[in-house]
This record gives sequence, structure tokens and C-alpha cells, in this order.
Amino acid sequence: MSPGPGSDLLGIPPTRLPEDPAAAALAEQDPRTVATAYPASSLVWAVLAEQALATEDPVTSYAFARTGYHRGLDSLRRAGWRGQGPVPWEHGPNQGFLRALAALARAADAIGEEEERARCTELLRASSTEAARELGL
Repeated sequence: MSPGPGSDLLGIPPTRLPEDPAAAALAEQDPRTVATAYPASSLVWAVLAEQALATEDPVTSYAFARTGYHRGLDSLRRAGWRGQGPVPWEHGPNQGFLRALAALARAADAIGEEEERARCTELLRASSTEAARELGL
């Protein structure tokens, strides 16, 4: 029996997160303000992590990225994800988690935490090869 449409080779259906209200708020407000209004949003934490990396503050980036990663895991689990299977990049609401995961890999690399960098990179690639490609990992 072959996997269904959109499933990975194990036959696990892709996980698609619900819309993130922080996405619209980020277009108009400072990410720190958005984080206080939407602390469960992995996207806002990913944005903060990316900004911290851009200003060469890897420790702050690591903290923001780890928060976004864990918020994203919470959301994925609520959406039925069981620790494996595709998390499609092309589904916009998934991008917050995937960006936080990539930022965590980069921040871990910047602070010399090789095991975490490798684990996050592997999870990103397993979740979405397109995300890994888009995000340069």
C-alpha cells in the first residue's frame, strides 16, 4: 500500500497548523510588543531570534529560538503531530515553527552547541526538506 497524497514515505499525513494571529500583527507592530500579545506564537519568537542573530547576539537568539521551538511543538501536538512526519513549509502557519527550529540550529552553532545544532538541523530536514532548503540548512 502506498502513502496517501501529501504523506511521507511512512504514510504519516502532513501536519498543518491553524492560522497564527501574530502573523498579521507582525506586519504592523514591533515583535516584542507582538510577543506580549501572542506569547504562544512560534512565529514571533522566530522573528525575535532571527533579529538577535542578525545583531550578533547568539545567546539571546538561542533563548528566543528555543521558546519558539517549544511553542511550535505545543501547537504541532495540538494539531495531531506525534513527533514525526511532514510539516509542510508551503503551509504558511507552519513557517513559524520551522523558522524557530532553523534559528535554534544557527544559534546553537554560534554558541558552540554542536549536538543541539545537529539535532535541530536533522529535525528540520525530516520535517520539511523545502524549509531546510529555503532557510539554508
